[in-house]
Parts: sequence; structure tokens; C-alpha cells
Amino acid sequence: MAQHIVATKNITKKFGKHTSVSGLEMRIEKGQIYGFLGPNGAGKTTTIRMLLGLVKPTDGVIELFGQDIRTNRLQILQRVGSLVESPSYYGHLTGRENLEVIRRIRDLPETRIAEVLKIVRLTKVADRLAKEYSLGMKQRLGIAAALLSKPDLLVLDEPTNGLDPAGIHEIRELIKELPHQYGMTVLVSSHLLSEIDQMATQVGIIMNGKLMFQDNIVALRKKQKPLLKIGADQIHEAQSMIQNRGWRAVLQEGSLWVSETSPELVSEINGMLVKSGISVYRLEEVKRSLEDIFLELTGAEESL
Repeated sequence: MAQHIVATKNITKKFGKHTSVSGLEMRIEKGQIYGFLGPNGAGKTTTIRMLLGLVKPTDGVIELFGQDIRTNRLQILQRVGSLVESPSYYGHLTGRENLEVIRRIRDLPETRIAEVLKIVRLTKVADRLAKEYSLGMKQRLGIAAALLSKPDLLVLDEPTNGLDPAGIHEIRELIKELPHQYGMTVLVSSHLLSEIDQMATQVGIIMNGKLMFQDNIVALRKKQKPLLKIGADQIHEAQSMIQNRGWRAVLQEGSLWVSETSPELVSEINGMLVKSGISVYRLEEVKRSLEDIFLELTGAEESL
């Protein structure tokens, strides 16, 4: 059985009458990159703050490394590195000096600074002032700070937010290396499905504080199977006929959508409609993007 680095049981967080997170059951296995995906305001940051002990759940249990965070909080969090929202740094200090401040506070080996600078590819600019860094370099400095303690779990909240394409690529490639080279488990949140698709091995999709989907990335991609788009002149009659034969047909923007695309089924539907005097002017196989799946799972469009 896979070892769960993170396991939450029915965690809920209420702020007054507003429920930010509702009954969340998150499972993150060792060595995985868990993409925590959802639109802004869905509850991602609140969940992450609860996992890090920064916010106390209204209800439910959080276990990290098989231990309840309520009873072993300090011991557990020593094994966790995090970058939540934007990185904090001293602009008048160099990148190296910023890391040295954190190293001294946490009483870590001096050799660790050179190691993390190499991991995040900041060695060449380590002695430049942090205020002169680009946004991507500042983000990598924040990740370097999170890596100083050699964490078993790294939590990154929207690490590519505001970066240009080159910066996004750098952060993405860095994250992908961490489990393989350093045995780390990574939780990375984002509101961009394309980002998660390119680096995650596991995915959790949250909407309005509820987990709508949780599985490996392969299972999410399997939902991409194509749909049959039907255009006909008597569209409501066509929908009734198709559904009376036991197939589900969803009417959207003047077309019917059926979730099966086998040649036999397409031929059968076409023949049935034409024999009934319905003029069919479109039979099209439409491939679905991961964005379509995301919209469906988060309720932004009717499920097909």
C-alpha cells in the first residue's frame, strides 16, 4: 500500500457563516507531485494554510507523515518546506545573505546554502542584491529558502503566479526534478490546468471548498475521450429520439452532444434520424481538451 505523506479526514473551515473548505479528503502519496487545482477563491490557500498549521480547521483531522498535526505539530513541520503566496526577502541583502539569515535561525549546516542555490540555479547571481532579482529569480529564492531544511514535503502555493513564460518554464522544470533527485513529495497549487498537466503526477480539483476530483493525471486525461456533435433541423425531436433509444444527448448551443463516437453508433443514430424525416447536417467527432474537463468537473458547464 502506498504511503500517504498527507491524509486529511473531513477537514472543514468556516469563517463566520462562510464555509471556505468543506469535508475535504486529500491523499498525497510519497514521491508524487500533487497538483492542487481550482479557480481563485476555491479554497486552495485556506487548505494549504491548514496543512501547515497556520489556520486551525473548524472540523476534521490532518495527518502528515502518518501523524496527527494537532499532537506533533512542531516535529511534523520540521519536515515541511513551504512557499505560500509571494516570497518574503530582504531587498538590501544578497540572495546568499537572505538564505544565511534563515539558516542561522533554523541552525542548519552552512554547506546547505550552496546546495540549495545550485538546486534553484541561482549560484551565479547569489551575491547580487535580492531587490535586483527578476520576479522569477525572487520566486526561486523563495523555493531555495523552503528547501534549506531538506524537507520531505514541499508545499508551493501558486509558484508561477505573475511569471513570464520563461519563468514559468524554469519553475516547472525545477519542481519536476525534486521527487526524482531528492526524494521529495511536492504539493503545488494552481488555477491553471495547463500548468498542472505538465508537471503533476496526481491531481486534486477543488471548487467552492469541495474536492470534485482526486486521482492520478492519467485518470484525468482518460476523461478526454471524444464526443459526437450532431446538427439537425428538428433538434428537440432528434434529442428525444436519441434518448428514447437509451443514449444520453445533451443540447448545448443548438447542437446535440453524445458521449459515444463508435462508427456503428454514429451510423445507427444517423440512419434513425434520417428515416424519421429529420435532416442531419452535421456529424462531427470533437476531441475534448483538459480545459473542457476542468470546466465540467467544476460545474462551469453541464456534464456530458
